[in-house]
Amino acid sequence: MKLFNFIVLLSTLFAMTEAYAIDTKNGEILYQAYCTQCHGKNGDGWGVNAASMDVLPKDHTDTKGMITRTDEDIFIAIKKGGKAVSKSNLMPNWDANMTDQEINDLVAYVRLLCCEKEK
Repeated sequence: MKLFNFIVLLSTLFAMTEAYAIDTKNGEILYQAYCTQCHGKNGDGWGVNAASMDVLPKDHTDTKGMITRTDEDIFIAIKKGGKAVSKSNLMPNWDANMTDQEINDLVAYVRLLCCEKEK
């Protein structure tokens, strides 16, 4: 009986891990939907709205700049807006539009934009 309970516990933990696995493909879809207008299709900070903004959007392809930001900083900026991390108040909060899991997927995609060339 103990072995059965142990197997059930492991199966449950594995299923939970799979349910919360980071999905960079979903992050890319979210990026295209929510971020490209300001940060650009390629993440370089030159989206269609950038020209009319007083503060240029962050260039997510800038590895040197992006590695100074923690994943938690990026998560909070997406969830609560730029002002929450002492950045531009033009960066809106997306917490009403995305779940925490989706924001984590988006953070992972931003990391690919900034750092995949370093691999």
